Amino acid sequence: MAYTVAGTPPWRGAHHPTPTEHRHPMAFSLEDVQQHLARGELEAIEDDWLSRMAGDPEAVDDFAAVARTLADSGAEDNARLLLEMLDGELCESERWEARLALLRACGELVVPPEDLHPAILDTVRRIYHDRPSREAMIEKVGLLRAVDDLPKTWQKVDRLAVLLAFDVGAVVYMKNKGPGRVIEANMALDSFKVELERIGELHVGFRAAAKLLKPLPPSHVLRRKYDDPAALEKLRDEQPAELLRLVLESYDEPRTGAEIRRDLAGIVSDEQWNGWWAAARQHPQVVASGKGRRAYRWTASSAAAQDAVWQAFLRAEPRRRLLQLRREGSRDPALRQRMAENLAGEAARAAAENDPGLACEIWLALERLDLAPQDVPWAAPALIAGAGDLRALARGIEDRALRERAYHLVRETRPFWQDDFALLFSQESDPRSLDRLAAELATVEGALERQLELLLSQPRKAPAAFVWLAERADDNADWRRRNPLRLLTQILWALADDDTFGTFRTRLAKTVESGGTVPRLLDDLDPEQAEQALAAIRKATGLLHYQREPLKNALELRFPALRQDDAKPLYATQEAIAAKRAELKELLEEEIPQNRRAIEAARELGDLRENFEYKSARQRHEYLAARAARLDEDLKRARPIDPTQVRGDEVVIGSRVLLRRDGDERTITILGPWESAPENDVLSNESELAQELLGQPKGSHVEIAGTTWQIAAIEPWN
Repeated sequence: MAYTVAGTPPWRGAHHPTPTEHRHPMAFSLEDVQQHLARGELEAIEDDWLSRMAGDPEAVDDFAAVARTLADSGAEDNARLLLEMLDGELCESERWEARLALLRACGELVVPPEDLHPAILDTVRRIYHDRPSREAMIEKVGLLRAVDDLPKTWQKVDRLAVLLAFDVGAVVYMKNKGPGRVIEANMALDSFKVELERIGELHVGFRAAAKLLKPLPPSHVLRRKYDDPAALEKLRDEQPAELLRLVLESYDEPRTGAEIRRDLAGIVSDEQWNGWWAAARQHPQVVASGKGRRAYRWTASSAAAQDAVWQAFLRAEPRRRLLQLRREGSRDPALRQRMAENLAGEAARAAAENDPGLACEIWLALERLDLAPQDVPWAAPALIAGAGDLRALARGIEDRALRERAYHLVRETRPFWQDDFALLFSQESDPRSLDRLAAELATVEGALERQLELLLSQPRKAPAAFVWLAERADDNADWRRRNPLRLLTQILWALADDDTFGTFRTRLAKTVESGGTVPRLLDDLDPEQAEQALAAIRKATGLLHYQREPLKNALELRFPALRQDDAKPLYATQEAIAAKRAELKELLEEEIPQNRRAIEAARELGDLRENFEYKSARQRHEYLAARAARLDEDLKRARPIDPTQVRGDEVVIGSRVLLRRDGDERTITILGPWESAPENDVLSNESELAQELLGQPKGSHVEIAGTTWQIAAIEPWN
């Protein structure tokens, strides 16, 4: 029997009942004991004691309660005698955990006080006789010291139990790092060395061990991987479901497929996984649950599993029940029929309560499984044929494949299906379904072209369809050539309109990257359109720097006349240029990404029309994007001012000019616009006064604000 220690892990089989937890149907009644005492019937108490001792000697709590009742009533000698008999039985049968519990409960009645500590120490040694570090740990916790301090002795016993649970050879589990084996207990460093399956060796301090490590019981699948992997491999090949049972019964909570696969790493290889998993999970006692990642558990019987599946089915909302039918209906034909009948009733109610979309979705799902009733008023063909608001009905069918089946029925049952498809096209959100609708509209002359023109002129009315167009135009030259400039500018506009297109931003961003629709559109522009496109690209606040530059470069490469090689230079000091580059880097790498995250977080708060945080973040995004674009353009024009080129005979950019008039002096420095500080007489070379001074020789006279000054000296600004 394993001693229960602190930090017991939450898996089945980890807990072994302590001796004090045993209960027996012949449990002592203290009321009976007190009545026996009142009548002086000590022999009757002894008879009950011996009878109970023969049946369940580990019921320590009950024995201790009776002994204390005897001692408190003046029959202490009788209590000692009975306890000595019990102690002898426990020692003779080597029930050392129970004996330790007895010494803890009433040791002063079991043995003389001077013998209590030796009895505790002897019992502890017997319990942990097979632990390699037993004696070193006994010394470490101080169990050999302060032998007369009984409360501290028991604290040391408990500490010893905790540490020896992680002694050398113990198989343990560490959260997020998996299972491993303790390979060393270092008394000098107060730490265990654990060799973990996933990451190798790791040192864990004695104090942290109970928090970080969980001992694995012998029945746990991870323990079995260490002790007998060959047995697990045999189960893998011969009894897949039995191996799955071992995994699922090792835990109190259901396990996901990913967790099960991780548990069996090294037993079931990647190549074997699909085949093994398909066979194992088909066992009728395996039950799956959960909406997203499914989790699995093992039930007591096939009937219990079916009942669990049925109860979960009843608790689920209707669309989840459809999923349950597809996943679990194959367990049993009767269960499958019950599920189908329940869903049929749900569909009839939905049709009666003006939810034709749900009724259609259920009927179509049942049809796919050959379970749909035909002659019912809520059958999908009947509901679709008679629908007054077909768009509302289609919106109510959430499953894409079933919605496409409904579109097929629209064409079969409605005479003006092309008009219906035009309406459905504008609200459809799934690209594959839009492909289907577009293919059908293309069979009617001019029908698809009209839809594309509407998308180009009013993308906000059908954002999902416009994004679909932006993506599909990548592979359709005819669509790109219809109006390349309009499509390009509308895509750029959509990128900046988070109110309407925020949820599509990732998809739209791909259309402007290399190989996407927007770079392909550039090939279809004429020179006039190219100039407009370049202006739109420069102004587009939805573009990031790394997206904008390749588009501009591609346009200038195709249309060389657009290049700004002769653009007016922007003079600046090396320090100013470096500072502006650092500012641009911070914008691109820190502020804009941080602002993008703020936009996403604000979007999650709800309605964008009344969302102050979102509007504020969007406004800041526009400012940051514009600032980054302007900095990038300016840095391309930037020319460093070279102080070595400043001579003393003529005013140039970078000159410090000393002016004199009637004994007054004034010093003016001419640098670039980034350094301009008129209040300190530092002027931009583009300013009117600087233009008057530039090119003037030393000794010449210039007029400033109606006053004549002489250029007395010229020197470099630094």
